[in-house]
Amino acid sequence: MLEEFKKFAMRGNVIDLAVGVIIGAAFGAIVTSLVGDIIMPVIGAVTGGLDFSNYYLPLSSKVQAGLSYTDAKKQGAVLGWGQFLTVALNFIIIAFVLFLAIRGINKLKKEEAAAPPPGPSPEVKLLTEIRDLLRKT
Repeated sequence: MLEEFKKFAMRGNVIDLAVGVIIGAAFGAIVTSLVGDIIMPVIGAVTGGLDFSNYYLPLSSKVQAGLSYTDAKKQGAVLGWGQFLTVALNFIIIAFVLFLAIRGINKLKKEEAAAPPPGPSPEVKLLTEIRDLLRKT
């Protein structure tokens, strides 16, 4: 059984999947940092520091008005529509950044594939010239 497991674990596609998951996690951290540390501060500056994450609707009479969303959740049931809106906006921004990254990668692939095919070899050129001369006579 150990030998069979070793054979399964060392398959090429299992190793490729493991590498893909590790690189995906690292890329996810890069995208999260890009959104959280670069894009969102710019959006916050443009909108005047607007932060939706603390907007909520209290569903319990125990919740005092004016608390932060985290503190309000500790006091009772709240409908955190602002937090949901923030997460949804982050998703849209992340999806757009990934779209741009994949689009750029696809353009690079197209440029590599668009390289002109190599011309005919010298032998083929010589044979073509001989053929053309034979047709003329």
